[in-house]
Amino acid sequence: MSDLATLETSILDQIAAAGDEAALEAVRVAALGKKGSISALLATLGKMSPDERKTQGAAINQAKDKVTEALAARRDVLKSAALDARLASETVDVTQPLRDAQAEAGRIHPLSQVWDELTTIFADMGFSVAEGPDIETDDYNFTKLNFPEGHPAREMHDTFFFHPKEDGSRMLLRTHTSPVQVRTMLSQKPPIRVICPGRTYRIDSDATHTPQFHQVEGLVIDKHSHLGHLKWILHEFCKAFFEVDHINMRFRPSFFPFTEPSLEVDIQCRRDKGEIRFGEGEDWLEILGCGMVHPNVLRACGIDPDEYQGFAWGMGIDRIAMLKYGIADLRQLFDSDVRWLSHYGFKPLEVPTLAGGLSS
Repeated sequence: MSDLATLETSILDQIAAAGDEAALEAVRVAALGKKGSISALLATLGKMSPDERKTQGAAINQAKDKVTEALAARRDVLKSAALDARLASETVDVTQPLRDAQAEAGRIHPLSQVWDELTTIFADMGFSVAEGPDIETDDYNFTKLNFPEGHPAREMHDTFFFHPKEDGSRMLLRTHTSPVQVRTMLSQKPPIRVICPGRTYRIDSDATHTPQFHQVEGLVIDKHSHLGHLKWILHEFCKAFFEVDHINMRFRPSFFPFTEPSLEVDIQCRRDKGEIRFGEGEDWLEILGCGMVHPNVLRACGIDPDEYQGFAWGMGIDRIAMLKYGIADLRQLFDSDVRWLSHYGFKPLEVPTLAGGLSS
């Protein structure tokens, strides 16, 4: 009995000294496991006489109950202490603002947004999107578009040319997206109705020009298209893009090698305190160029100008993005400043639609 009391005291001391649940489990196994000290004592009861079994059995079971209760009590204490420690280490400041969801963290660049807006508007009018390579041939970029020999655009000071090939020809970075119109006319039979958005390149760099910029051009080829159709398309586009109910437009005679007649287009606006309001006021702002496709261009692309005619237009995506969203400096579009993008950018899930609004 003295040995049992000593064993019981030793086990209870070990339970009290256990610093964590793993140490406590080790004490439990050593005492109550299959080969534990108390379990070993219980195994000896079968060899005792009935009187000894009655006396010793009661004492051993009483010791087992005390150890079991001590284990449970100590386990509760350790669990509570572990929870308190975790709460202390994982403190949350509930006064801080909520973090944006991952879908809200990024921003769509204004140029990408405007690109989507253009596509949405013209798709509603039945236009498809045509694309082509940034590196073009002199033939597609100039010759088939009725640029004469000696035109300034063919010179090194205006166009990025690559080194001449063995046959003397030179590839170049396209100066407009008009080569996509050429490729479309060469690969498709009329009627044709496409827009051609993309990157373009010219040797020009200042506050209002960059060596790389974006254009969108449109092309319609069929048997009966005329300037009236062109004016309607551009008028509907400007209303939808600038999100106004009405906007006055002014068409002025101009010259482009690839159109005849050619027109410059101005839109009605009001300049007030550094802002431009469209659809009101008495000022005018040039926004794009357009015209009827030159017969020489149609012939160069294998289309009979006596049977088919068409019109085309082109505008700078960067320019109309700046006008619509109040961006003062063209160079900011290419600075990759995250702070600027967080201000002018658009949330990823705000997809432009004509029904829901192009921009929010």
